[in-house]
Amino acid sequence: MSAVPRRALSAAEVAALTGGRLIGPPDVQVAAVAPLERAGPGDLSFLASPRYLPYLERSRASVVLCVEAYAAQPAGPATRIIVPDPHAALVTVLGVLYPAPTWAAGIHPTAVVGPGATWTDPVSIGPHVVLGRDVRLGRNVRLGAHCVIGDGVAIGDDSELYPQVTCYPGTTVGQRALLHSGVRLGSDGFGFVPGRDGAAHRKIPHVGRCVIGDDVEIGANSCVDRGSVDDTVIDDGTKLDNLVHIAHNVHVGKRCLILALAGIAGSSRVEDDVIIGGEVGVSDHVTIGRGARVLVQSGVIGDIAPGATVWGTPARPHREVLRGIAALYRLAPHAADLEALTQTKDDDAL
Repeated sequence: MSAVPRRALSAAEVAALTGGRLIGPPDVQVAAVAPLERAGPGDLSFLASPRYLPYLERSRASVVLCVEAYAAQPAGPATRIIVPDPHAALVTVLGVLYPAPTWAAGIHPTAVVGPGATWTDPVSIGPHVVLGRDVRLGRNVRLGAHCVIGDGVAIGDDSELYPQVTCYPGTTVGQRALLHSGVRLGSDGFGFVPGRDGAAHRKIPHVGRCVIGDDVEIGANSCVDRGSVDDTVIDDGTKLDNLVHIAHNVHVGKRCLILALAGIAGSSRVEDDVIIGGEVGVSDHVTIGRGARVLVQSGVIGDIAPGATVWGTPARPHREVLRGIAALYRLAPHAADLEALTQTKDDDAL
């Protein structure tokens, strides 16, 4: 994304882009986006949650995207655009205010191209990129500096790899994928036969592939292992945050969201439309059902039902955990009385 907007937009243009209802002067101009508490004249902002209503009342933004409930709010910016989903509307406007940077096709002279490597022009292959034997690149593929693409790797049309991405041999990346700096795809999983009586651990050969679907985004320094005897698969439309680890033979379904520092152990299955929060640990050989939500810092050691929302370690239904916590807090003020009662019974026993 470009750091400098291409041009200013009028409130009327923003309303047309988002399909929203304009309140206030149509000719008010915005040239940047900022949160309510920091926005000033010339900025577009948004209100998506009632807890930020105090910020709206004090905001100096020129235009605010908000839902119908805040259309008549007396304080705050006078120019508002009423939309069903301010977040979604903001995404639409961001693409116009901050257009994607242009890129130049070509192969840098320091790139190393292995025998049999092919591509469909135009492509961009940056400084010190290494392409192995029989690599296949689709149309409009962009490879940033120092990417290493192993033997037999295939990367689909319109995909972009930021600097220092590594794809081990045999990895497949679909179309329109976005791989951020430091991503590692297709390394061996952590598989060993434990040594007995002082013998060394024996490494299990990993002969499966790492398969990344279409429209997948993988955040910086995340790792997806290759399969041991099966493939590791990240299916279409799934998004991984920074510092996520997906182990061997895992299958992640379509349109999943997996947040930072989550780890999924070997041979687990994550079905479509699952959201996994930050710092979640998923044990091996479990299934997380379609549409489930696993909240932050949970530990999943058993199957999760489709559509369930779970939290805690071991992960349990969210409301059940909240009731348990509430019960503990109610009990806490009486802890001293219970200890005294226990001590009295011990003394009587003597």
